[in-house]
Amino acid sequence: MKIRQIRNATILLDYGAQKILVDPMLCRAGRIPSLKWLTKNRRRNPLVELPDGTDQVLNTVTHVLITHCQKGHFDHLDQKAIKWIKSRRLPVLCQSDDEKFLKKLGFDVQMLIPDKKNSFAGGEISLVPCLHGEGLVGSFMAHGYGYVLDLPGHPRVYVVGDSILSNEVQSALSHFKPDVVVMPGGGARFDIGGEIIMGLDDVLPMLKLFSGTLVVNHLEALDHCPVTRQQVREVGEKHGMLSRLLVPADGEQMEF
Repeated sequence: MKIRQIRNATILLDYGAQKILVDPMLCRAGRIPSLKWLTKNRRRNPLVELPDGTDQVLNTVTHVLITHCQKGHFDHLDQKAIKWIKSRRLPVLCQSDDEKFLKKLGFDVQMLIPDKKNSFAGGEISLVPCLHGEGLVGSFMAHGYGYVLDLPGHPRVYVVGDSILSNEVQSALSHFKPDVVVMPGGGARFDIGGEIIMGLDDVLPMLKLFSGTLVVNHLEALDHCPVTRQQVREVGEKHGMLSRLLVPADGEQMEF
């Protein structure tokens, strides 16, 4: 199977017949307000345009998978993506908390149930709860779920979703033993509170928690995510784990 990094959390999982677009944010650069306010250098989001060739990639999509999308999480489903999904009449896979919300948008919703192995394309999709921050900030977030996709003849892939390195994430790595993990590593945080997704200090612990390949994204696309691709690569180099660590550029395709 192949994974194409598009931008931020938006990726394409390519299983051949099934091509699953995860968390589509499709707007032009600068169309969404800054997520940082107590700074003189506010920047509108996204910080970068979609990579060249994105339209051709989108034309191949057969399904959309949403980790979370309510409470203002535009970086996982924005207005342009909503219009595009409706125009294509694509089936949208989501967790139970988002079902009613997405149905109201007019989507063809296929709900995935937590604590169950959901059948899909001859295989299974399992859900893992996310912890999208703690404390006061965490109380305002839509936490959502990550997904473990186990399709016959393909590597087992765990798309973590927006989460800190929680007990649930660690348990999922131990239980499912994924071949590939897609980790949000941008270290996102607002003007108050701690990180709401994993950051630089979580790269090495993640690599130690399973034996497969770690793909780090959610980088260099939003103004509240300070971690850079170079910083992530330096962690892998320092600890001799570059062979298991991928930090794709926008538009880059990885084959497993």
